[in-house]
Amino acid sequence: MFKRINRLQIELPQPAYSDPNAAAAVQELLGGRFGELSTLNNYMFQSFNFRGKTKLKPFYDLVASITAEEFGHVELVTNAINLCLAGTTNPAPPDETPLKPGKDARNTHHFIAGAQSGLPMNSMGKPWDGDYVFNSGNLILDLLHNFFLECGARTHKMRCYELTDHPVAREMIGYLLVRGGVHVVAYAKALEMATGVDMTKMIPIPNLSNKSFDATRKYEESGLHRKLYRFSDEDYRDIAQIWKGPHPEDGLPLEVVDGTPEGGPIPEYPDVPEEFAPGIGPDEFMEIAKRLQKSAGL
Repeated sequence: MFKRINRLQIELPQPAYSDPNAAAAVQELLGGRFGELSTLNNYMFQSFNFRGKTKLKPFYDLVASITAEEFGHVELVTNAINLCLAGTTNPAPPDETPLKPGKDARNTHHFIAGAQSGLPMNSMGKPWDGDYVFNSGNLILDLLHNFFLECGARTHKMRCYELTDHPVAREMIGYLLVRGGVHVVAYAKALEMATGVDMTKMIPIPNLSNKSFDATRKYEESGLHRKLYRFSDEDYRDIAQIWKGPHPEDGLPLEVVDGTPEGGPIPEYPDVPEEFAPGIGPDEFMEIAKRLQKSAGL
């Protein structure tokens, strides 16, 4: 089962301006082939279907722990999309065309299918596809796929970083470049443990250090590239049998961290009357408040 915490894995900055086209680009990191919905669902189904959990427990623990982190990555990217969209339109009567700014945005789904918020699709509006999930049941093949998936995801993050300089997008991508790098190394070390082949000699892929990106530096300076979280109070301790030794880039020791990152607050989103969202006016709100008070016995 999963335990949910009402915090993002990092604090995202409050946007000074809207950029719906930045939001459209960031959608690739959510619902693209190499987006966070793909990493989440690949590892989630691999962990659900894992054969030999007891005798191969360190590998199961690794995939299960990374699954939990990926839930938070999906949440983080979605909130970054929402913040990039925040303030794109303003309330006005329907005949004044209040959603007109969305007409010329690259992804009008943000304004029609959703109330200016993230959706499970890529940067061109194509819905995320369950065919992106790979779960062969063969441990080494699945680990090799995961290594490839994380390298592909890293490539797309780097390209998206170069597409937009929106501060919210950059902050989110900088963090995920570092955490995605952790997962690349984790699967490389798992493959080495399973096969004897030193996959860490292949990384980074692409061959550009995270230090080349301003938004990654504070996270690497805090050692976040060397930490693997268990996302559990008691379980998945055997990841320490894989996540150990020196980091392949800086040679500093890898560290398993109990629990979860400290994280940051979940953004609060205001009403968007021009989108009829949430569609609760002052009168309706007062009626709801009365019913909630009655339900609580007040």
